[in-house]
Amino acid sequence: YIASCWNQDGDPVELLKIADKVSQFRQCLKENPKFLQEKVKTYFKDNPHRLTLSMSPEEGYHDKQAKMEAEKLEKKVNALSEEEKTQIFEKGLELITLQSKPQDTSCLPALKVSDIEPKIPFTVLETTLAADEIPVQYCAQPTNGVVYFRAVSSLNTLPEELKPYVPLFCSVITKMGCGALDYREQAQKIELKTGGMSVSPHIIPDDSHLDVYEQGVLFSSLCLDRNLPDMMHLWSEIFNNPRFEEEEHFRVLVKTTAQELSNGIPDSGHLYASIRASKNLTPSGELQEMFNGMDQVKLMKRIAEMSDVKPILRKLPRIKKYLLNSDNIRCSVNAAPQQISEASKEVEKFIKGIARSKKERKPVRPHVIEKSSEVKPVGSKMLTGLQITRKLVNDPTFKPCQMKTHFVLPFPVNYIGECIRTVPYLQVLAQLMTAKFLHREIREKGGAYGGGAKLNHNGIFTFYSYRDPNSLATLKTFEKAVEWAKSGEFTQQDIDEAKLAVFAAVDAPIAPSDKGMNHFLYGISDEMKQSHREQLFAVNSDNLVDVSNKYLAVGKSTRGQAVLGPENAVITKDPSWVKR
Repeated sequence: YIASCWNQDGDPVELLKIADKVSQFRQCLKENPKFLQEKVKTYFKDNPHRLTLSMSPEEGYHDKQAKMEAEKLEKKVNALSEEEKTQIFEKGLELITLQSKPQDTSCLPALKVSDIEPKIPFTVLETTLAADEIPVQYCAQPTNGVVYFRAVSSLNTLPEELKPYVPLFCSVITKMGCGALDYREQAQKIELKTGGMSVSPHIIPDDSHLDVYEQGVLFSSLCLDRNLPDMMHLWSEIFNNPRFEEEEHFRVLVKTTAQELSNGIPDSGHLYASIRASKNLTPSGELQEMFNGMDQVKLMKRIAEMSDVKPILRKLPRIKKYLLNSDNIRCSVNAAPQQISEASKEVEKFIKGIARSKKERKPVRPHVIEKSSEVKPVGSKMLTGLQITRKLVNDPTFKPCQMKTHFVLPFPVNYIGECIRTVPYLQVLAQLMTAKFLHREIREKGGAYGGGAKLNHNGIFTFYSYRDPNSLATLKTFEKAVEWAKSGEFTQQDIDEAKLAVFAAVDAPIAPSDKGMNHFLYGISDEMKQSHREQLFAVNSDNLVDVSNKYLAVGKSTRGQAVLGPENAVITKDPSWVKR
């Protein structure tokens, strides 16, 4: 934030005095209520120093580029003598040798695994019941005068045919108006009284069972202490009286969302490939693809192209009926210690004010498991031993299956994902493969922008590459990475470096606003984190070779593959690939 001004000889210390600047700004507004309007007039409306730049796409741009490049290359190759060609070939061999040679890192300063704290500090949490039945988790933190509110509402009773529209519902529900406010007034109120109010799908696979997951919607917002009543009132109005009559505004929101999703593919192609690759590996994978994958991009594109959006708009009040009530909800508040009692009054008022279904709704999928996460007493501070119970969905009939999908898209490069159904806690192996094998093979030799392996906390092991000139060759590299891990061709130093990288992520500082969120959102307690930590410390070379043989070897576990990228003649001829 301060770098750009500092680079122009500004005073960085002045820029850090934000409170002074805010006071100064308030003073200016007091002395001159039109202070901002005048600034806008001076610097925007009446400012003659302006440049208007419009860009329009050129038909066949990529083909022209490819043709120019091919011609340029041919010209350059034809101009080379035999001697120069030999020289270039030898240089290429030299480069491969250099890339394959291990580098001497002994001269670099390094941390040791023994430098890492063996124990994590535990976070003090308190859970109470609002309106005698809704669990609310309170976490007192130095939040600097800001209150953070979250709530999760279950999707278990929502009819299946409405599910694909949940992400759309989430993105428009805070932007359509509520109660007496139209959408413009609502937007102003949210800007004026909060730091933002957002709603998003919440699909969380269970940490101990691949075929069990929680499905819901997450409501998040923050505000200054003094604005808490206003923020909670806004949530009450959104829950009780959302407005769905502004058809024209809804159409604009749909088009914007569809455009943003399409524009996001080049930046997040590897994520879309990974979501698709894991679609048929777990029951939650199908839902992830429906909510966050290419299926959602296609659905939004289809809705955006509809001449009549009324049938879609009519689905929103139906979804509201199942989601925006107090049937299956839990809340959490992070605030300064002195603000907790005030916050609990506001949350109580909110819970009592929102509707409850007249008759109990049955879950659509019958296999629901209730899973409690108990908050243990910490030190001398005895906490209320109340539990937050999450209602998880289990699909005992689910059978994972292999699937290979190729999305043909107008990109010059590929985005590749390969997912394997394994077990949680293979993080050290993923890090080791990324740093010691995949980076070298995919990026340095293969020319991709990035690539590696990662493990989702639910036990899906993912290989990926990003902006990759290769496709099938990269999938072969993923296979070679598994062979490399099975052979145990790594040193103790390699394992220690991988552990350090994993701990760097595990021990990253948690902001006061996010303390206790692992417990609230995922049911992961500090005790579970501590036991996972001890497992990480204990990982050794034999463990890594064993799990590579047991889970990653071809034929041992179900896997899925997906490629987003240009036409590919080999994939087109291969019947095992599904083309999209």
